[in-house]
Amino acid sequence: MCGITGFVDFNKKTNKETLQNMTNVLHHRGPDDSGHNFFENDYANIGLGHRRLSILDLSKHGHQPMKFNHLEIVYNGEVYNFKEIRKELEKYNYTFESDSDTEVILKAYHKWGIKAVDKFNGMFSIAIYDKEKAKIILIRDRAGVKPFYYYYEDGLFMFASELKSFHQNAQFKKIINTNVLGMFLQYGYILEPYSIFENTHKLKAGYYLTFDIPSSSFDIKQYWDIKEFYEKPKLDIGVTEAIEETDKLLKSAFEYRMVSDVPVGVFLSGGYDSSAVAAILQSSRSKKINTFTIGFHEKRYNEAQYAKEVAKHLGTNHTEYYCTQKDALEIIPTLSEIYDEPFGDSSAIPTILVSKLAKQDVTVSLSADAGDEIFAGYSKYDTVLKYYNILAKLPKFSKKILKNSMDIFNPEKIPFTNKIYNFEARYKKIKNMLESNSPLSMMKSISELCTVGDIDNLLKNPYHQLKTNFTLEVNELSRLSQILMIDYKTYLPDDILTKVDRATMSVSLEGREPFLDYRIIEFAAQLPDELKYKNGQKKWILKQIVHNYLPKNMMDRPKIGFGIPLVKWFRDQLKDILYYYLNEIRLEKENIFNVHKVIYLRDSFLKGKNLSVDKLWNILMFEMWYERWMR
Repeated sequence: MCGITGFVDFNKKTNKETLQNMTNVLHHRGPDDSGHNFFENDYANIGLGHRRLSILDLSKHGHQPMKFNHLEIVYNGEVYNFKEIRKELEKYNYTFESDSDTEVILKAYHKWGIKAVDKFNGMFSIAIYDKEKAKIILIRDRAGVKPFYYYYEDGLFMFASELKSFHQNAQFKKIINTNVLGMFLQYGYILEPYSIFENTHKLKAGYYLTFDIPSSSFDIKQYWDIKEFYEKPKLDIGVTEAIEETDKLLKSAFEYRMVSDVPVGVFLSGGYDSSAVAAILQSSRSKKINTFTIGFHEKRYNEAQYAKEVAKHLGTNHTEYYCTQKDALEIIPTLSEIYDEPFGDSSAIPTILVSKLAKQDVTVSLSADAGDEIFAGYSKYDTVLKYYNILAKLPKFSKKILKNSMDIFNPEKIPFTNKIYNFEARYKKIKNMLESNSPLSMMKSISELCTVGDIDNLLKNPYHQLKTNFTLEVNELSRLSQILMIDYKTYLPDDILTKVDRATMSVSLEGREPFLDYRIIEFAAQLPDELKYKNGQKKWILKQIVHNYLPKNMMDRPKIGFGIPLVKWFRDQLKDILYYYLNEIRLEKENIFNVHKVIYLRDSFLKGKNLSVDKLWNILMFEMWYERWMR
């Protein structure tokens, strides 16, 4: 795992020193080696920078930027099947000086051009400078495991693994996109292709960008889309065959992610997904694998005892740590540095903790993210399927009457509801669901932490919703396929994978996502819906596989999820953070929020009102980010 950066500056103001600064600010992503190449031509100054975390071929032969003929590459990630691709290239008389996947990627591109990416099984952000054609090619992996930002304004094109690299260039214009800020408040994360800054974007998952230097223009194209596989006819497959084939794919994908020249471990929560990874890997080796767990003293949030039970049954080398308020107090001030644009998933705190825990013993750790999005594991899928089926049967006038009736009542004035946590927000979501005309629009409503009306009240500027993957047209798909596909394109890359990448990289730990082997999702997308969501049972097929490795009575329990007790903590030791960052003087000076609305929200929550802590947390995360990057 690594950090990459680079630029094409037609103003010729960006020099080698700036390139070094843009590169070295990514030191945490690659502490083992650094490299940068600077070029000057008739058009522009061009730079490529790389920080290396040595995982494969620990020798100097893996150094980047790496050259071959007229091509030069900087690359972040892993291509797990590089040995097979190398053998194929050797048939065309290519020779290799290293045992790294970087050299294979570079020569595969030399042989096949952009079509080489179809052969890559892994996670990657790749930048290739083609000196012969005077082009820069940027490529991001299919699922969006590895981050990739780009900026273009006033003759300066930049790219990097993280935004903090851009801040090292004095020409970078830090202008907040207020509509993206509204998006962040709405969902708690920023959806691709947007960034918090104007003229700054994420390269979308499964896309590549070609920047033509002579014309100073770029083109973006898609090379892979999971939608194509959901649109295919469902497989005519029996239950036994489906289980066997899925198990086979999981084994192959998991073993690929064990390829490393450094120690590897597994994040183990005790749920089905992480238990599947640990159980399948341990079943094929006599040496104990390393597993790591974070627990909480608050019983509602704690799964550590289940992880410990799974680890004991499998015989792994298990390490656990219990997260406290003190731990949170120490981590919260670092979040704006680690997540260098506003990011609202509070489970980043235990994810950073478990990464620190794992880093003591290993350099690579496998996570189990995407099992829910692939095999239908979240409770929100129950909600969408259940309520959409009910509401779809109601006549339009009945839904309109229900919504108008709800408009009459102020949820704050309804008796006996003040004891229901976050009742006001839930009430508004139900109203929005009544207006939903598709499973996707209902999924969007359920995914919102703030309604559009709430955001307009909080922000001084009007909020205009931007076009995102939530607005895709997929009516031809089954209802389950629609909501699984949209979560794979939104919540997974922009929340979950962002969270894990920055958390692991903050301690120079490589995080790998075995469920995101593209072969798994392409196969699962074509499985009949009832094999994933069977008679209301989520992740049915995955559970059948796990029960072959672990006792059913050990695993068959309610899903807890990876959250933290924010409500309790903020009304205890963490409340001073709210008073410090959400104060009138600071907010008035920034002139972004309607100050009295934020102060009312803060004070009402701290007095014990059952308001959404997520809404308050997201405002806090923005304020901490603003202080770090905008002052």
